[in-house]
Amino acid sequence: GINFTGSVPTFKRLWKQVAQNLDTYRTFPRLAGECGGKNFHFVHKSADVDSVVKGTIRSAFEYGGQKCSACSRMYVPDSLWPQIRGQLLDIHRQVTVGDPVEDFNSFFSAVIDDKSFARIKKWLDHAKSSPGLKVIAGGNCDDTKGYFVEPTIIETSDPRDAIMNEEIFGPVLSVYVYPENQWKQVLQLIDSTSPYALTGAVFAQDK
Repeated sequence: GINFTGSVPTFKRLWKQVAQNLDTYRTFPRLAGECGGKNFHFVHKSADVDSVVKGTIRSAFEYGGQKCSACSRMYVPDSLWPQIRGQLLDIHRQVTVGDPVEDFNSFFSAVIDDKSFARIKKWLDHAKSSPGLKVIAGGNCDDTKGYFVEPTIIETSDPRDAIMNEEIFGPVLSVYVYPENQWKQVLQLIDSTSPYALTGAVFAQDK
């Protein structure tokens, strides 16, 4: 069997190689692939704001967002957005980025390598140059010594912008604010926006 964590193209290649060799195996191989994510936080108007904010900060920015399960897109009702936005920015100001060897209180450190840094920088540049995107926190990066990227929060007016459907694998969170009574349509939107379907979370107190 193969239990794989990595990119979609690599897993497809492995699957095809297994299939080509199927007649040489004694039994049918089992394949399990965990191939990335564009994980969402859906916030209902009944949600507990404190839970939303703390859960999102940890999910989006722990390990510098370099985990397949990192929250990278959030859908927030307009009635709660002022509260959530304010608290996100309050905590964001306390999130420290640095070398944990020098400062053990660093929340996260550099991203893994130059390729990762270049990919994330491309998304930050996209956010700064797109009229439908607004960087509300962070947005800067520096590779003069290590590959450091600020935790970044972006507000989008277009829920189908590429930043909402492609995996970034870095500390970048995009937020779409929706009219609170359109939550059913937003659930359909979440399901149809991205090909990834690894994880997601629903914040609500209304069952």
